[in-house]
Amino acid sequence: MHREDIDPRSGCRLPLPRRENLDEAGRRIYDSLAEPAGETLRGLRGPGGILLHSPQLARFARALNRYLRYEAGFEGRVRELAILVTARELDSQFEWAAHEPEALREGISRDTIEIIKHRLETDGLDPADAVVIELGRGIFGARRVASETFARALKHFGPRALVDLVALMGNYAGTAALLTAFDMQLDSDQAPLLPQR
Repeated sequence: MHREDIDPRSGCRLPLPRRENLDEAGRRIYDSLAEPAGETLRGLRGPGGILLHSPQLARFARALNRYLRYEAGFEGRVRELAILVTARELDSQFEWAAHEPEALREGISRDTIEIIKHRLETDGLDPADAVVIELGRGIFGARRVASETFARALKHFGPRALVDLVALMGNYAGTAALLTAFDMQLDSDQAPLLPQR
């Protein structure tokens, strides 16, 4: 579906940033997004390209994202569970489409992905997976984390890791907000993976 306010190259309401308009630090970020080496799933056509319209913000956001994704000590499956439940609770099609394949690569079962996708009960899931999902649902869906869910999460992760986990979810909620405001579109050959509202 083509709309007049969507740039065909960027896939959103802003054009792709122009490398020549950026300072040296911004050009380094641009180059890393144009030739991604594993730090970004979508390159310039995604949240990285949107953020680069504010180069200083892009520098801070990339450092925070790198810490939360790769340096906070989360296993890949915990990281991707947290991102998927955030994307689902905020109905972020683009974020979900980028991370569902990553979740599968990190060993999250198709059944667990379907539980998140369709907001099914977490009974029978590994308790660690269930608490991540329930925490995200509480934060973004109910907008209240039940005492029992919080206690289970704290027992499983401890204070530091729990703070980092919630910050990871919050970081991806911020990404979802950018994707929504700038109406980031899926690639033309990508079917929506989340149920349509």
